[in-house]
Amino acid sequence: MANLTFKDFKSDQEVRWCPGCGDHAVLAALQRALPKVSEALDYDKERYVVISGIGCSSRLPYYMDTYGFHSIHGRATAISTGVKVANPDLTVWQACGDGDALAIGGNHFIHAIRRNIDINIILFNNQIYGLTKGQYSPTSKLGAITKTSPYGTVEQPFNPGSLVLGAKGTFFARSLDVEIALNQEIMLQAALHDGTSVMEMLTNCVIFNDGAHKGLSDPAVRADRTIVLRHGEKMIFGKERNKGLILEGMGLKVVTIGENGVTEDDILVHDAHSENMNVHMMLAEMKGPEFPVALGVIRDVKAMTYDDGVRDQVKDVTAKSRIHCVDDLLRSGSTWTVE
Repeated sequence: MANLTFKDFKSDQEVRWCPGCGDHAVLAALQRALPKVSEALDYDKERYVVISGIGCSSRLPYYMDTYGFHSIHGRATAISTGVKVANPDLTVWQACGDGDALAIGGNHFIHAIRRNIDINIILFNNQIYGLTKGQYSPTSKLGAITKTSPYGTVEQPFNPGSLVLGAKGTFFARSLDVEIALNQEIMLQAALHDGTSVMEMLTNCVIFNDGAHKGLSDPAVRADRTIVLRHGEKMIFGKERNKGLILEGMGLKVVTIGENGVTEDDILVHDAHSENMNVHMMLAEMKGPEFPVALGVIRDVKAMTYDDGVRDQVKDVTAKSRIHCVDDLLRSGSTWTVE
């Protein structure tokens, strides 16, 4: 197999996102991650297919030099499911927005996770409907002023991480659009995961929701307001790398190393592979100002996948069946001759 580079995954199409849109950075990360995936899994380029629904992020298949399918609003997960089950040899990558996937597409989204289909879902979360000009979405903050909530939303938003874990998800990661190196790392781990991988990318919409994630992405505060989790590493964060997470009672607590007798040995070690999702759920739900927002791979566990189950069932039924072709079917059961 030829060595692939990001140029091999970059199409000749002009990228039509607004200048400054966070989607540019996620696209760049994906184009740089897939050569690493190919190297790790010995995949050639013809095995990749990128599927999307409707929305700004759903333009992504045009910008990838792979097989692609720009489907309809909210149905990307259904199309991804069909592609993977029909041709398990393909590696399926799905681009969808917080409105596209979690509103009209919410039912498909949670059931793909429940079934654990081996697809990789990149969920672009800018907390707004951008393509349709600024309506609030299922992740818009309570009280958000938008075109469809001029006096502020009165709905509690979804936390995608909690939603994924609540549906018994086997892989969930979160990152910021500006964390290109971390995003490549997450995408590689998602590809290596056998099952539904959901990657929430916190992206900025410069037109309709500018600065939605600035409280996390601003370099001046990012180190203190986010924590990057890696399996087997201590949960330490902060500009001075002197803050960490411990378990106190039934919950997490932020502590400062060196204060009140706290040492680095007291800090929790991240176990992304733990079957027990209690800590994973707490990590996914952390928010400021009390807690940092968790980035990186939060959960990565093994479980049977839907596509493997379908494949094995078909093999088993085929091996036991007396019907192997249409002619066998036509001559099976009660038959008679008309003269």
